[in-house]
This record gives sequence, C-alpha cells and structure tokens, in this order.
Amino acid sequence: MKYRLDEDSLGKVKIPADAYYGAFTGRAIKQYHVTGNTSHENLIKAFVMIKRSAAVANIKTKAIDAKQGKAIISACDKILAGKHIEQFVVDMINSGAGTAFNMNTNEVIANVALEILQKKKGQYHYLHPNDHVNMSQSSNDTYPTAMHVAILMNLDDVILAVNMLTKSLKRKAKEFSAYKKIGRTHLMDALPVTLGSEFAAYATATNNAYREIVSAQKELQHVALGGTAVGSGANTPKGYRKIAVSELAKISKLPLVPEKDMQYALQSRFAIVNLSGALRNLALEINKIANDIRLMASGPVAGLSELGIPAVHAGSSIMPGKVNPSLAECMNMICFNIIGNDTTVSYSAQAGQFELNVMLPGMLKCMLESTDMIKNFLPIFSANLIDGLSANKDKLRNNIENSPVIVTLLTPKIGYQKSAQLFKESLNTGKTIRELVVSKGLMTDKQVDALFV
Repeated sequence: MKYRLDEDSLGKVKIPADAYYGAFTGRAIKQYHVTGNTSHENLIKAFVMIKRSAAVANIKTKAIDAKQGKAIISACDKILAGKHIEQFVVDMINSGAGTAFNMNTNEVIANVALEILQKKKGQYHYLHPNDHVNMSQSSNDTYPTAMHVAILMNLDDVILAVNMLTKSLKRKAKEFSAYKKIGRTHLMDALPVTLGSEFAAYATATNNAYREIVSAQKELQHVALGGTAVGSGANTPKGYRKIAVSELAKISKLPLVPEKDMQYALQSRFAIVNLSGALRNLALEINKIANDIRLMASGPVAGLSELGIPAVHAGSSIMPGKVNPSLAECMNMICFNIIGNDTTVSYSAQAGQFELNVMLPGMLKCMLESTDMIKNFLPIFSANLIDGLSANKDKLRNNIENSPVIVTLLTPKIGYQKSAQLFKESLNTGKTIRELVVSKGLMTDKQVDALFV
C-alpha cells in the first residue's frame, strides 16, 4: 500500500495515499476503536449537509472566497450522491462532543474539494479542513445540530410504524369485539371482558405513545448551528446563522429553525432526552402487548391457547410442527434495548458541564439504534404477527363457563356471602357456576347468559 504524509497542528501522519481523510482522522482511528462500527449513514448525511449549508452561508456573507466555497459545495454534493462514504471511518463512539467525526468530515470534504480544484490531497494551503470547510463552525454546534437532523431523518418512519401498529390493533379490536373471554388480574381469573376490548386498550396505549413522539419531534426541529464554541456565535459573520439554518432546512427537507438560546442549545440535551423518554414509553407499552400475546398464545395443549399465532418459520430445530411466538420474542428484545438506550441517554444528558455536553456521540448511537429498530421491525411485527392473530373461540367460551369467578356477576342478585359459598362449591365439586345456580333454582340458563352481555 502506498502512503502520503498528511499534516495537522500536531505534526505529520502517514495516511494511505488513496484516502480522502487526513491527519486528525488518522490519529483518531488508532484511538477510538470502540464499537467496531463506523458512523451511521444519517450522521454522515447530516454532517455533510451542514458543511454544505455553512459554505453557502459563508459565500453569501463574503466570509470565504467564492471559488473555495463552491468547491466545498460540489464536494458535499458528490458525497451526498453516494461517493466516498467509505472514507468516514471514525467509530460511532469517539471523542467528546464528536470532534473526531467533525474533523473526519472536514478532511474528506477538503480533499474531495481539492481534487475539484485540480490540486492534490493534502495541499491544504489551497483549501483547509479547519479554515475553510469548518469556517464559522465548531464541533460544539455542528454535532448537536447533526444529532437532531440524523434522528429526524428516522423519525417520520418511526411515526408511520407506530401508526401502523395502532391501526393493526384497532382492526383486531373490531374483529374480536364479540369474543367474550375471562379477564385476569394478578394473573388470576377475573370478570369477563372481550378479546376486542383488550386489543382496543392496546391501541389506546400505542396511540398515546405516538402522540408523545410527535410532540418530541417538534423539539428536535430547533438546532444549535451558528452557536460555534460556547453558544456565543463567535467567529461567525453577520447574517450567517439565519442563512446556514435556512439552507440546512432546504437541503434536508426538514422544518428546522434556529434555537433562540444558543447557550442552551449547547448545554442542554433536553430535546434528545424528551424523545428518548417517548421511545422508552412506547417500548414499555409494546413490551406489555408482546408479553400478553405470548401468554394468550401459549400452548396449544398446556397453555392458555386463547390466540392463534401465524407461523413465520419453524419453531424448533428438534420438535417438529412447533410454532413459537418468535416475532413477539424479538419485539421483547428490541424493547429491552430501547429501554437500555434510554438509560444511557439519560445518564449522558446529566453528565454535561457548564457550556457544553460532550457525551454526544454515545447519545446519538443509542438514539439511532432505537429509531432504526422501531422503523425496521415494527412494521413486520404489525403485518406478520398482529394482523395474523386468530381467536380460539371455543377456548375463550369454555374458560368463562368453567371459571368460578363469574360468581361475582351474581353478587348484586344473591349477595356476597351466598356467592362466596357457590365459588367454594364450584371448586370442590368441579361443577360450573351455571350448573349450580340453575340446579338450585337461583337463575335460569337464559338469565345466566344475560350476565355476559
């Protein structure tokens, strides 16, 4: 392999000759060997869009030579078209405030721009990663902005996926509306409900979570770009911030606006925590739904067997014909990961000091993981599990008939004491409550049926 010597403020670094990154990145990849994964495509796109927007603003405010600025814009356009993505080599978790990734981006854009200017890689006296690509910026305002943009890129699909789940649950609620079943509290038999009402309650839960996510989305639309190092906007030309954010909104197709308090935008990660909490709440609700489905589908002989689940693949490598609630189990694991990610985000949010929270890369990794899992898997969970559920009508009806707990419905007619005696007699004799009340002349079959209406 051929190498070139690339230079930064610390000295010279040997870099592969065909690499578009430079000295800072060369040092960083030796230090930040963490997850083994390079940065998320949304983060790359977000950062490159920020650099392009900054270049446009710098040209319009006459802060940069137009030829240099246009070369930066052209370089960004090439990357956004899919070229040189492999040059973004810094680990997703890297230096505090994401400086290493910001510099990886600056160096790649600078070297692509140099080639556009018909110069060689590393000839930074013509166009420099810091002086020109990073002009009017800091890692401290670009990374928080990129976080918001990268997450927002995922969020529309997340919202669609949650809405899809809610619709699936509502359809099942309607389909199962006439199927009476034994309710359960403390995992013990309770008063009858309908299978449809259970699913209607699930739909209410996911719809409430949906509203939280939509509300959190609006907070993320406020960005820190233009705050530079400490939120004071130092080293930015007059008018730069308004132009840069407007350009970023245009190229990202997101309704972005400048955060009014720039120091707040660098110090606080409220918008991130707010969304993370909404995703955690969604995960808690879906996890409960998945657990209920697993229990209701348990069996088919020794479990509850109230629900039939679609077979998406063979359930066992050793037991022929076995069907497992595999998609519900996968959903459980996703929910656990989202809850864990929220814990990381929460700890990271309170770990900032004074004018900057530096825990940004770790927070963003968690947020993109959570939103990726939701948008990727939730539509599968909805279409291939929820939509395919069936009700075991006979089992549901038999459970009601055979459970002594329905004696509760008799209490207003025959009193608590007599109802308790019937409950004990049913357990001791194996006779159903229906059989006992009819044989004792307390009620007719028709009157018992009316209890379940």
